[in-house]
Amino acid sequence: MQIIKPEEVLSEYYPPLTDHEALVEANRCLYCYDAPCTHACPTHIDIPKFIKKIATGNVVGSARTILESNLMGATCARVCPVQELCEGACVLGAEHKPIAIGRLQRYATDYVYERGIDVFKPGPPTGKKVAVIGAGPAGLTCAGELAKLGHSVTVFEKRELPNGLSTYGIIVLREPVEVAQAEADMVRRLGVEIKTQMELGRNLSWDEVKQGFDAVFLSVGLGAVPRMGIPGEEYILDGLQYIETSKMNPGSLKVGHQVVVIGAGNTAVDCATIAKRLGAERVTMVYRRTEREMTAYDFEYSFVKNEGVEFRFLTQPVEVLVENGQVVGLKCVRMALGAPDASGRPAPEPVPGSEFVLPCDQVVKAIGQEKPAVARLLGLETDKGFIKVNQDYQTSLPGVYAGGDCIRAKGSASTVMAVQDGKLAAFAIHRNLMAGMGAAADD
Repeated sequence: MQIIKPEEVLSEYYPPLTDHEALVEANRCLYCYDAPCTHACPTHIDIPKFIKKIATGNVVGSARTILESNLMGATCARVCPVQELCEGACVLGAEHKPIAIGRLQRYATDYVYERGIDVFKPGPPTGKKVAVIGAGPAGLTCAGELAKLGHSVTVFEKRELPNGLSTYGIIVLREPVEVAQAEADMVRRLGVEIKTQMELGRNLSWDEVKQGFDAVFLSVGLGAVPRMGIPGEEYILDGLQYIETSKMNPGSLKVGHQVVVIGAGNTAVDCATIAKRLGAERVTMVYRRTEREMTAYDFEYSFVKNEGVEFRFLTQPVEVLVENGQVVGLKCVRMALGAPDASGRPAPEPVPGSEFVLPCDQVVKAIGQEKPAVARLLGLETDKGFIKVNQDYQTSLPGVYAGGDCIRAKGSASTVMAVQDGKLAAFAIHRNLMAGMGAAADD
């Protein structure tokens, strides 16, 4: 019998570029003026500049250029949909192979982390204190940028380790835990205090935060995977927990022989990939709409199909079938698309008399996450359940800002957008705090 080693089958998909490979790839770049790749990057990294620095042997300078725009550049080098952003905009992509921007970015950022090189220092102290609730990419970015500007920042994180989904919720094939922790350590070295296992409303009071800090940034992400409300749901595994176990304790993850994954987003793709690589004989993803409406990136869809994962579109689970405490099948109904719903996509409607059973011994759900509970806790104004903010990322409470997935009422949530939120919110917080100091001085 073949022995599967999780550390091998789930290791990072792309190997690091060698020095020679990075140099050759960097020298392919045309160093465009007003480069389309930079415009396509949500954090607007000066991509030709950082690649030129690699080509001239200045790798530390390259990393500085990246991190000036994107403090989570090592994560984004791995998890960004570069095919749809920077690399998708590369002018060489029309007739040639686009520059491997993501892998070059990883090369430069890994270079400084592996050597313990810090490219930034904390700014001169301003005397202002800022609390950041949540140590995901938005929170760590906001904290790091504020520290560079001289503010005293404390980050409160409910989990044991910082960096949110980068640590717990992104498959190792795309981002190992060590990368996420290296970024958190970099933020710590800027003077930011990260207090873990501190959760607002549990062992951290809002009054304590309000009274102890001059401003607050909420980067709380989203909640748990929602319930489906079908019989036998208690036997369905949580997709985010499935991924977390594969990262933190892969030897303890029990994978079925025939696995069904409910959902068709990037998290569902990750769950299906884990199951397939850890030995499942058959993995099937079921989705109630068609491939046209699925939220997974095109390259993720292609990747998981190449892994041997099957798809059942226009399929809605209605019951988990269990015998003697063991899952034996997923009862489903076929769907047809009707008029557009609130999301603007065609609403799936069940086809009468079309029930069928998918044989399986494990069911995993990855159907999105619930809206942030902190909005209700603090009485914040919301937009479709997400925290509502203005152009400066200010919430309806004075001095309270928010960013990341918890505000993403429009557009798709992604790590790079969370980073940009954190960066811009930090600049807005800084402006408002310093304007306040100026007013006090005038008095």
